[in-house]
Amino acid sequence: MKKSKQKQLIVVSIVLLVIIISLSFYAIPNIFATGYQLTDSMVTTMDNVIGEKVDNFLWPAQLDKEEYDRRLLQLVNYVKPKPIEIASTTADGTPITITQQPDESKFPQYNKDTNVTLSGKIWPPANPYPNGDAILPFSRILAYYGNFYSKNMGILGEYEEDEVIRRLMAEKTKWEAADPNTPVIPAIEHIAMVAQGSAGEDGMYRAMMPVDHIEQAYQMAKKIDGIVIYDLQIGLSTIERELPKFKDFIVRPEVHIAIDPEFSMKGGEKPGTVIGTFNASDINYVINYMSEIVRENKLPPKVLIVHRFTQNMVTGYNQIKPTSEVQVVMVMDGWGPVANKIGTYEHFIEPEPVQFTGLKIFYKNDMKPPSTSLFTPREVLELNPKPIYIQYQ
Repeated sequence: MKKSKQKQLIVVSIVLLVIIISLSFYAIPNIFATGYQLTDSMVTTMDNVIGEKVDNFLWPAQLDKEEYDRRLLQLVNYVKPKPIEIASTTADGTPITITQQPDESKFPQYNKDTNVTLSGKIWPPANPYPNGDAILPFSRILAYYGNFYSKNMGILGEYEEDEVIRRLMAEKTKWEAADPNTPVIPAIEHIAMVAQGSAGEDGMYRAMMPVDHIEQAYQMAKKIDGIVIYDLQIGLSTIERELPKFKDFIVRPEVHIAIDPEFSMKGGEKPGTVIGTFNASDINYVINYMSEIVRENKLPPKVLIVHRFTQNMVTGYNQIKPTSEVQVVMVMDGWGPVANKIGTYEHFIEPEPVQFTGLKIFYKNDMKPPSTSLFTPREVLELNPKPIYIQYQ
């Protein structure tokens, strides 16, 4: 206890010293120059400098581990076992009630450095706790997907910006009503690198979208206090070659990344002719690359989205290693009737736990016969584990 108080005093002293130094650099010269009056711009400058220095000093933010674990257990529909009352009799026939306590091995298992787990259960899987200010599982991400060049690749290209935002916010209201205890963060998921039917100059069958389109997606997200997710379809290239092209965007706190194994053509095939694949090494490369950016720039944790709807799209799931800087979501990306989508989720997402799960809903393809309805938020929340990321295309 004594050491803890000493440590707190040291931290407070250093923070106060930073503030005093900042004031001396930015306030004192200007006070004398302006007749001892602080202007609004001076105050803003001081606030920004002091805030940045304190934030950097206190990085990473502290995580509420208890709340984090509680929400993880909610996602897997955990219910704490209760004592069982058993009616019995004594040797002389007197009625009695025997209370049988639940098996303690069925209780949640708590650890110092990794999240809560359940004995004998694969969900939730053990992973390092994220740094503070992590999005998941404190909030649910609700994304609209697409590309500004194409009406066939998702809703982002089908409507004007204002209409896209209006529809997204309407969906947000539905999800908040279905799960009032989980805030919803709206997201713009822009396909920033698109697999192509033609080889291109370098023969890689992919094209990076113009910077103004990438920036447009970012600004759309800012308008709705949301996040932006840049989706990469790498064609015949490699993720090691393509991801660094987005570094200048990833350094922004609101920017996250999605990768699509369907269009990772390791066998040299033309995109769209066969379903591609990523292995654990590919995914870990993305995790580690983003983690380094987070550490270097003292950012909140990033989210990595991995699309999946077949067994071979992702291999080595048990070797995928989320970090304190990057959270990983495996998203069921197949289309069709609700029953088919449930089956795909149960066959390819649920049995191979990584960290979090998501679900993709297609406004058009999910309504092709024999389907008669889209997944509703309440139906999605009946899945186990509950998806914490939802995407509409």
